[in-house]
Amino acid sequence: MNDLTFQDLKKFARIAGLLYLIVIATGLFAEVFVRQELYVPHDALATATKILSHEMFYRVGFVADLLNFICGLPVILFFWVLFKKQHQYVVSLAVLFVLLANAVFASNILNQLHPLLIFGNPNFLESFQPDQLAVLSTMALKIQTQGYAIGLVFFGIYCIIIGYLIFKTNYIPKLLGILYALAGVSYILNSFVMFLSRGFDNPLFPYDLFPAFVGEFSVTMWLLIKGVKNNIAM
Repeated sequence: MNDLTFQDLKKFARIAGLLYLIVIATGLFAEVFVRQELYVPHDALATATKILSHEMFYRVGFVADLLNFICGLPVILFFWVLFKKQHQYVVSLAVLFVLLANAVFASNILNQLHPLLIFGNPNFLESFQPDQLAVLSTMALKIQTQGYAIGLVFFGIYCIIIGYLIFKTNYIPKLLGILYALAGVSYILNSFVMFLSRGFDNPLFPYDLFPAFVGEFSVTMWLLIKGVKNNIAM
């Protein structure tokens, strides 16, 4: 692999696995333990009140999302290095999709700050009623959900391409390539079911995302524990 030895690549794989584990952990924390926990369905004022009463916890969730994006970049670089010798154009296409996904994710989480910005502005507090401000802040969170779903479409395509390359090259077990591609399909399915559902409610959530967790976690643990197979053309 150009100037990288197999041992170097194996170390890189384990570092990528560790960072990928952080990506999964921070993503789950931000979504499940922060956003889902603080959101009160069909009650904007209760949601806003809950967020404000757990403001630091909410801010930690925002930081966790940022760490998710930062730690994910070296993982993307690892896959590009791993596959570029034999499949340069295909892996480059995957990188384009995932960078677009990350750009959507990163810009979209600005919406998560809206409740704090709205309720932290004295001018807003003087001009609007609390329930009106709560509706505005909750609307921003709903926009964030849809924006995140848009990003997942591009990320899902990335997962399908990387899963195909894993299966094609056999640097990582083929079964994990299949699982990783299924993770991508799961993300895309989750997003389009949401877009096509009345009120943007997803009746399949979180069940349609279970294959995504299995696929990403399986590849993560293989990289962390095993690295890559010793059959790579250097």
